[in-house]
Amino acid sequence: MTEPALQDLIWHRGKAYRKGYTTGSCATAAAKVAALMLLRQQLIHQVSIVTPSGVPLNLSVEEASVAESEAVAAIRKDGGDDVDATHGMLIFARVTRNPGTSIEIIGGVGVGTVTRQGVGLPVGAAAINKTPRHTIEQAVREVIGPNQGVTVEIFAPEGIERARQTYNARLGIENGISIIGTSGIVTPMSEESWKRSLAIELEQKKAQGHRRVILVPGNHGERFVRQQLHLNHEMVVTMSNFVGYMLQEANRLEFEQVLLVGHIGKLIKIAAGVFHTHSHIADARLETLVTHLALLGAPNALLQQVYACLTTEEALALIEQHGYQAVYTALAQRICTRVADMLRYATRPFRCDVVLFSYDNQVLGAHRPIDEIVEDYQ
Repeated sequence: MTEPALQDLIWHRGKAYRKGYTTGSCATAAAKVAALMLLRQQLIHQVSIVTPSGVPLNLSVEEASVAESEAVAAIRKDGGDDVDATHGMLIFARVTRNPGTSIEIIGGVGVGTVTRQGVGLPVGAAAINKTPRHTIEQAVREVIGPNQGVTVEIFAPEGIERARQTYNARLGIENGISIIGTSGIVTPMSEESWKRSLAIELEQKKAQGHRRVILVPGNHGERFVRQQLHLNHEMVVTMSNFVGYMLQEANRLEFEQVLLVGHIGKLIKIAAGVFHTHSHIADARLETLVTHLALLGAPNALLQQVYACLTTEEALALIEQHGYQAVYTALAQRICTRVADMLRYATRPFRCDVVLFSYDNQVLGAHRPIDEIVEDYQ
C-alpha cells in the first residue's frame, strides 16, 4: 500500500489523518464505469472522476458485470480516517438502456426512501441528495452522449443494516442509507456532516408547521422533556454540543420560540458564553457556578467548596445545604441573556426559554415559572 499524498491528509492536533470520499462519489464512479462498460461491452476495473470540490479520484471497480442491455459495478466506500456507518461498504450502480434520451436515477435495495418533508427531496423519493444526483447524471451523460437514454439504479446490499447506525430513521429516511456529499470528499475530524444532519431535523419541524422547538443536548434531555415535562416529543431536536450552530439555524428558519432543556452541567456553559459545549472546546462550569453564587452573596467557604468539586452535580448538595437554590434561576436567566446577545443583529429573533435539571430528573431552575413554559409548548 502506498503512503497517502500530502494533499490527502489533514492535520489535527499534531496528527495526520487520511481523507476519504463520500457515498455520493462512490455512486457517481459506479454509475460512470457501468455506463462505460455498457457502451463498450467489456469489463473495466478502474475509473476516474472529479469530485464537486475539484479533487480527482482514481477508484478500483468491484463486482463488475456486463450484458447487452445492462451493466453493474460497485465502488467500496472509504471514509479515510473518519470512519462512519458506511465505511467499507459497496455502493453499486446498475445502468440499463432506455428508449429516448433521458437519464433516470432511482434507488434500489439498501438506499433509503424519504418519508417526511424537510430533507430537500420529495416524499417517496430515493435518498440520493441533489449534489450526487447532479454528478451521477453529469458523469453518465459524458459517457453516453446526448442521444441515448438510460436508467441508473443506485443500490447497496448492506444499506438497511448499516442505516441502523445513522440518524436516517429520525430524519424520516427509511430502509437504507443516504447517498450524500456536497464536496465528494470526507474530511476527517470534520463536524460539518453531523451538524448538517441535526439541522435537517430543524428544517423538518418547520416544514411540519411547528413554530416552537425544543433543543436538547442528547437522549437524557429528550427523555426529561417527555417524562417530566410531558411535552410532545415531536417538538424535540437534538443539538449535541453544537448549541450556537443550532440556535443560529433555528433563527434562520424563523422559529418563534426555542426552549433549551438540559442537565445543568451542560447548559451552564452557555451562561459563560460557551456555545460549543464539548469539554475539548471549553469547560467553565464550576467557575461559572461560583461566580453566580458570589453574585447572590454566598459565603466564601461555600464558594471554596463548590470550586473544589469535580462536577456540577457534586455541587448541588452543597448549594441545597446552604439554601442557594436561587442560583439556578439566575443561571437560566443568564443563558437567555447570552442567547439574546448572540442574536442581537437578527431581524426577527426568537424568544428563548431555559429549563435546567439534575441527574435525578428534578427541575433545578428556569428563567420564568416552569408552568408558564410548559403551557407555551403544549
